[in-house]
Amino acid sequence: MDTLVHVMKRLDFSGQSLSPRELLDALPRAEVSVDDAAQLVAPILDGVRTRGAAYIRELSEKFDGVSPEHLRVPATALSEALETLDPTVRSALEEAIRRVRAVHAAQRPQDFSVELADGAIVRQRWIPVQRVGLYVPGGLAVYPSSVVMNVVAAQEAGVQQLAVTSPPQKANGGLPHPTILAACELLGVTEVYAVGGAQAIGMLAYGARGSEPQDGQWLCDPVNVITGPGNVFVAAAKRMVQGTVGIDAEAGPTEIAILADETAQIDHVVYDLVSQAEHDPNAGSVLVTTSVKLADAVAERIEEVAQATKHAERVQVALGGPQSAIVLVRDLEQGLEVVNAYGAEHLEIQTREASTWANRVTNAGAIFVGPYSPVSLGDYMAGSNHVLPTGGCAAFTSGLGVHSFVKAVQVIEYTERGLQDLSTRIIALSQAEDLPAHGEAVAARFSK
Repeated sequence: MDTLVHVMKRLDFSGQSLSPRELLDALPRAEVSVDDAAQLVAPILDGVRTRGAAYIRELSEKFDGVSPEHLRVPATALSEALETLDPTVRSALEEAIRRVRAVHAAQRPQDFSVELADGAIVRQRWIPVQRVGLYVPGGLAVYPSSVVMNVVAAQEAGVQQLAVTSPPQKANGGLPHPTILAACELLGVTEVYAVGGAQAIGMLAYGARGSEPQDGQWLCDPVNVITGPGNVFVAAAKRMVQGTVGIDAEAGPTEIAILADETAQIDHVVYDLVSQAEHDPNAGSVLVTTSVKLADAVAERIEEVAQATKHAERVQVALGGPQSAIVLVRDLEQGLEVVNAYGAEHLEIQTREASTWANRVTNAGAIFVGPYSPVSLGDYMAGSNHVLPTGGCAAFTSGLGVHSFVKAVQVIEYTERGLQDLSTRIIALSQAEDLPAHGEAVAARFSK
């Protein structure tokens, strides 16, 4: 291509004082409707629940162009995938696993016990869920790194049963991509399925009866929690099964925001914006800067870099879409307001005193500080988790971690004296709420 079809649009907030509400309306976002996808997903979920593996095979033929002989990946396929894995890739995965495991081991929440009075103790235990389903995408790219992020977090939480599912590929004989399988084998995951899309979410949420002798009576048992990113149909399916199971989040298109001043290196900014744009035509790349000079230079340089990259067409669409922009702000204080309103999945700080500004960020999935902490580092090797909230959800939720797979259970242990000391107050409150039987349940323990 000789010229870039689309150029990143520019928004100038520098002469405006925008409220948080006005910022939300003005900031770029991907135009993706989970509600529309839900209408298509509903019958798929119902079909998986009622017809099981037979229906999953039909959908695989329709959407993936292949009907897998084995919906559950045989153990031999897992071991063969690891044996034939490029040694350099294996070494990289092993180092990523080591770093991610170290960070997630430190995330484990601690139990506690509080003695409120003599004979009055409340404890809290953190208990891992019993069984989880981990979705690994397989559309425009291959994501063994997502296997690492999902599996290690669940393992470090203490989950005993892990089921990984990823779309079947015609080129791989109806199995998921071999690098995905190799990553599962490296992590000791033995329950892996060649199922993708909304049907995979239905299988994990409801379980699926077998349809072939190799499936057994049940192909897959239902799980307690489903995590992992996916396309809009996966997001819609996760929304619809929430309540039947827990989910991490409805992952939308990936996004990056960069807060930069005149000290930022042009190529650092440009290549980082392009790196996220290559994920998806709906990916968002947003530069928030105080420097008109930097904005002009990035706008010019990004055309050249985008044309030269392997997935140039995909990148062009993403950079030219409504979800991407260069935003001018009058100073870093306003820039901070903008990035906090945006709540990026990935936020880079490329400014003077970057750590100081990073500490003032309130809404971001993950924050990358300084010129040598690019998002690509977090995608693979930083040790942090790359399954992060998108679409502004960072304002109220966190990325994937050990906390995604544990539940807090409070344990109340009072003695006779401990309860008796409170009995009069409990009875008073029960009467105030017109629930006298609550008080009577306490009084009955002390009547002669």
